[in-house]
Amino acid sequence: MGSEFYTLAAFEYVADVQIIKGKLESEGIPVFLRDENTLNTDPLISSAIGGVKLQVYTTDKDRAIEIYNEVRSYALDDDGNPIVCPNCKAQKSEVYYKRQGLFYKLFPFFEPKKYRCTNCNMITKA
Repeated sequence: MGSEFYTLAAFEYVADVQIIKGKLESEGIPVFLRDENTLNTDPLISSAIGGVKLQVYTTDKDRAIEIYNEVRSYALDDDGNPIVCPNCKAQKSEVYYKRQGLFYKLFPFFEPKKYRCTNCNMITKA
């Protein structure tokens, strides 16, 4: 086993990472959750420390990414249709919050919703 880690994803809440963690472990990939205990004791500091990080060994990186991409959920519009990237036409967008500035860090629910394409990384407005 390798001793270096690859951060597969970061999640705002500890509960959000548990399904992915269970799926990866069921496929035989060891998973490590960085900052899990910190957020279990004080979930309000999640945005300040970047959430809970899902990490795997670098030797398991490619297989873990493949499994994660199979089970991850992508953003949907109000009608339940996948958000389509205007740049590459992929239907693999995630909700994206920049959380820049003190106001949006303290009150992230006021920030306008944006989407980031996981295929080409283009950020678009809702």
